[in-house]
Amino acid sequence: MSGLDEFGEIARLFRPLTRGAPGAFELKDDAAVIPSRPGFDLVVTKDAVVEGVHVPKGEAPDLIARKLVRVNLSDLAAKGAEPAGCLLAVAWPRAYRLKDRERFVLGLAADLETYALPLLGGDTVAMPDGPLTASLTAFGWVPEGRMLRRGGARPGDLVLVSGAIGDATLGLAAVQGEIEDPDGSLTYRYRLPEPRLDVRAALRRTATATADISDGLIADARHIAEASEVAITLDLEQMPLSRAAATWLEGQPDTTAALLRLASGGDDYEIVCTVPSGVRKPAGFTVVGRVSEGAGVEVRALGRTLEAGAGGWRHG
Repeated sequence: MSGLDEFGEIARLFRPLTRGAPGAFELKDDAAVIPSRPGFDLVVTKDAVVEGVHVPKGEAPDLIARKLVRVNLSDLAAKGAEPAGCLLAVAWPRAYRLKDRERFVLGLAADLETYALPLLGGDTVAMPDGPLTASLTAFGWVPEGRMLRRGGARPGDLVLVSGAIGDATLGLAAVQGEIEDPDGSLTYRYRLPEPRLDVRAALRRTATATADISDGLIADARHIAEASEVAITLDLEQMPLSRAAATWLEGQPDTTAALLRLASGGDDYEIVCTVPSGVRKPAGFTVVGRVSEGAGVEVRALGRTLEAGAGGWRHG
């Protein structure tokens, strides 16, 4: 590290990322303070990114850092929360030189600036072996008692999703050389998902249950069904697709298998939610299913019920 010890690294690389937050104490202490905000609840979430597991091995350090920020902000978006600050823990692999660490911090700084998210503290360690491993704890404010949960869906509710589904699945396939991605749009969606902070107010007005789509549309709809103790039916033919994903789908010999792949792949970081049937659906959302009494998720396409299995990523 060119003579920098851990504290020198923190001062040089990470202190500027506090954005002047008084509770960060310029990262000179070993704890931070988050002042209370009357009338609001503090929402806390934590996600990790491991090279070779959540991102391809050899991924650019700045892209890893930016994805780390965005997947955590996606959780806050699904809770209807306004980002307030974060804590970072990062384990540098032996192969990471100063230029690699600086590149990681440049990516981190770019997104913390974009989303006005101050770094309040954390920890850095060096590992003799192993991949880059980074974990972010993100904090956000939500009006008191108004945090959106997975539990809350009721029979008769509609199931909605934001944006387009399946781009990240195809983006990973493009990164791995399985499919073509001429304009890079699919790869971009996989590497740099956009946390849907723009829909927070609409969700707080209308949604009965929410989740961000990290494990896959089917899997995350199942999370809502389990938490709400209801059944959900999904119609994959109604699933919104980008132009690139729709073009890919047209070229597949087995449409149902292709639809299942798009709905199961994960990493889209869109929002799946339930809303009462009589409520006007928020702009940018598409109805893809319905809630009923019962349990589990039924997946349908082309007029028949499909065997979806886990329907997405299962955490081991």
